[in-house]
Amino acid sequence: MSCKYIFVTGGVASSLGKGILSASLGRLLASRGVRVTIQKLDPYINVDPGTMNPYEHGEVYVTQDGAETDLDLGHYERFLGIETSQNNNVTTGRIYFDVISKERQGAYLGKTVQVIPHITDEIKSHIYALGNAEDVDVVIVEVGGTVGDIESLPYIEAIRQMRYEVGRKDTCSIHLTLVPYLAAAGELKTKPTQHSVKMLSESGLWPDIIACRSEFPLDNGIKQKIAQFCNVEVQDVIASLDAETIYEVPLLMREEGLDERVIEKLDLQTQPLDLDDWKSFVKAVKEPSQDVTIALVGKYVEHHDAYKSIAEAFVHAGAKNDTNVVIKWVQSESVTASNVQELLKDCSGILVAPGFGDRGIEGKLEAVRYAREQKIPFFGICLGMQCSVVEVARNLCGWQEAHSTEFDEASDKPVIDLMAEQREIEDKGGTMRLGSYECTLSEESHAFRAYGKTDITERHRHRYEFNNEFKADLEKVGLRATGVNPSRNLVEIVEFQDQPWFVGVQFHPELKSTVSKPHPLFVDFVSASLAYSTSKEGRVDGDQKHAPTKDTSLKASISS
Repeated sequence: MSCKYIFVTGGVASSLGKGILSASLGRLLASRGVRVTIQKLDPYINVDPGTMNPYEHGEVYVTQDGAETDLDLGHYERFLGIETSQNNNVTTGRIYFDVISKERQGAYLGKTVQVIPHITDEIKSHIYALGNAEDVDVVIVEVGGTVGDIESLPYIEAIRQMRYEVGRKDTCSIHLTLVPYLAAAGELKTKPTQHSVKMLSESGLWPDIIACRSEFPLDNGIKQKIAQFCNVEVQDVIASLDAETIYEVPLLMREEGLDERVIEKLDLQTQPLDLDDWKSFVKAVKEPSQDVTIALVGKYVEHHDAYKSIAEAFVHAGAKNDTNVVIKWVQSESVTASNVQELLKDCSGILVAPGFGDRGIEGKLEAVRYAREQKIPFFGICLGMQCSVVEVARNLCGWQEAHSTEFDEASDKPVIDLMAEQREIEDKGGTMRLGSYECTLSEESHAFRAYGKTDITERHRHRYEFNNEFKADLEKVGLRATGVNPSRNLVEIVEFQDQPWFVGVQFHPELKSTVSKPHPLFVDFVSASLAYSTSKEGRVDGDQKHAPTKDTSLKASISS
């Protein structure tokens, strides 16, 4: 079977959930034995998302091969259980950069370089490259932005051309739109959808399927009206309703028959649908038997998408522990020595989040100190790990000036320092230590007990590292290096010996957590937090040490 393409566009409003819809459709097709991958086309001019403000963009997701990508790629990996690459995310900036580079190299032989055909041809080449490079049956292409935006026009035109080049029988266009409810009129309104489809058709692209985002169910009359005015069959009007959890969306799309309509239009050869594991997971998400509160201390907590993968990793880890993980979002700027106890006293675990810049650093250090002194399970990720090193250096080694050179270049105790290979780099985008690197674990560690093996690989995104000059002194006060990169002797994991569970990691474990494979460190951290919560409530001996669980029932939820 030759590769087929599904194009997903959005209209009327942004943030309707094209990424979740695309991932859900991919999950349904994969559950029928279809080999699927997904690509995101982003209309911003940034070459990569790595230099964008998290308040504007959300989390920067990092792939195995070190690409800084859109957060939707995290949804793709979590839903499909696949590994994406730099080919799965394309920005307008990258498209124009490639075209201009080719022009300077003489690839166009002095011809005038134009949006059509040069920009559109480059877009198509990136889409075709993904379909040709991977052993897949279907490529789902999500177009970022909203139909009618100037920025999206080249992508729509490229897709229009592809539908004729590939053939209509091997392509399918899905348009996600909004059907709003007007309380004053007491009814759902279809006119925005009609206008959105009209605008899309004016660009030469007619949708085969219309997915209607709505807060209320669409009756048959509404569907017939949309079908009549948008030139599709009634069964091709799909309701996309609000769900308790994003992981329920594939099941809702199955009820609407989205996968069946796509299979019929593309004439896909499929196996019987198998969603048993997914249904079990969703049931577990909605029906946990216990709760545990974990603090997430970071500087972007007002915008939860900035920590999207961490939040979802807690859902997966909660599932393995039959637990609803309630995240307490704590703004690190607000944390001080005088209020840290009041802010965190109701938490059974503390995660200090990754990030860049000195805003909120002192608050993160206070959170680390409180977790260590109260023996509350602690998990530090990237900058969170670096903060744990600084905190121990200051309060146990007595080095009050200890710091990271990211924040104090003149520190006489630079326990965290700029990586050697980063010292001559001036460009900010895509130049950090990015992607997957090896790590060897000490067998006497929480990390080893969680992973169950000594050799692991994890994804990184950082410029600063643990300074090995201070390793011996830090280990004397109990902070052990339990994970090391074998090729560079770079400390990847630190643990505190005199603690039930205190782990800091330089890498980003949240990026590899999926529904089918919850990340072992998150699973173990949630288990330790449960043990602490139980001990705090006096149901077991308060001095009982945590023993990592290897397997439990599949239940989870998250509350933000």
